[in-house]
Amino acid sequence: MIHVYLMPGMAANPSIFENISLPSASYTTHLLEWQLPEPGESLSQYALRMTQFIKHDDIVLLGVSFGGVLVQEMAKHIKVRKLILVSTVKSKYELPRRMKLSRKLKLYKALPASLIEDVDKLAKYAFGETIKNRVDLYQKYLSMNDRRYMKWAVKEMVCWDQETPTENAIHIHGTADKVFPVKYIDNCIKVQEGTHIMVITRAKWFNEHLPKLIENE
Repeated sequence: MIHVYLMPGMAANPSIFENISLPSASYTTHLLEWQLPEPGESLSQYALRMTQFIKHDDIVLLGVSFGGVLVQEMAKHIKVRKLILVSTVKSKYELPRRMKLSRKLKLYKALPASLIEDVDKLAKYAFGETIKNRVDLYQKYLSMNDRRYMKWAVKEMVCWDQETPTENAIHIHGTADKVFPVKYIDNCIKVQEGTHIMVITRAKWFNEHLPKLIENE
C-alpha cells in the first residue's frame, strides 16, 4: 500500500482534494491541514512541526501552491518516495516579478486586513482568480482565514529563499496559472489551460495521471 499525503494551498482546507480519487487497492490518501504558526516560527521550523502528522514511511507527498513550497521544506526533514508539486514554484527564481518586488520593497508587511475579512479578495489572492457567484465555494475551500496565519504565509511565500530545486521532484503546472505564470517555471509537466486551482477544476486529469507518475521510477 502506498500512502499519499496531500497538502492544500495557502488558506485552503483539504476539501480541495475531494475529487481526487486514487485506486484504493494500491493507495491510501491522507489529508494534511494548515496549523497556526507559532510566534516567530520560520517556514523550516513549521515544516518540521508538520512532519509529526506523517505516520508512515516511504510516502508520496503532494503539495499545492504554498503547500507545494511547504512540502519541499518537509522533504528536507523526512524521506519521501515521491515529491509532487502542483501549481507552485521550485525556487525563488520561479517567483513572478510582483512577488520579487514585494520581497525587495517589503510590501508583504502591508497586507491589508480587508484581505482576511473579504472572502472574495482572499480567493483572488489565494486562487489567482474570482468566479462570480462562487463565494459559497470559496467559503468551503478557504477556511484558514486567521490574520496571523495569513501574514505569516504571505511573508514566507514571498521571502522563500530556496535557490536549487528539490532533486527529482515532479512539478505539474497549468498553462493558465495566473498566480505563478508558467513562463517563469522550468522543468514541469504542463496541463493545457490548467489554472491555479486545477486540482479542483481538473481533478479528472490528476486521477488519470497521478498513479503513473507515482509508479514511474
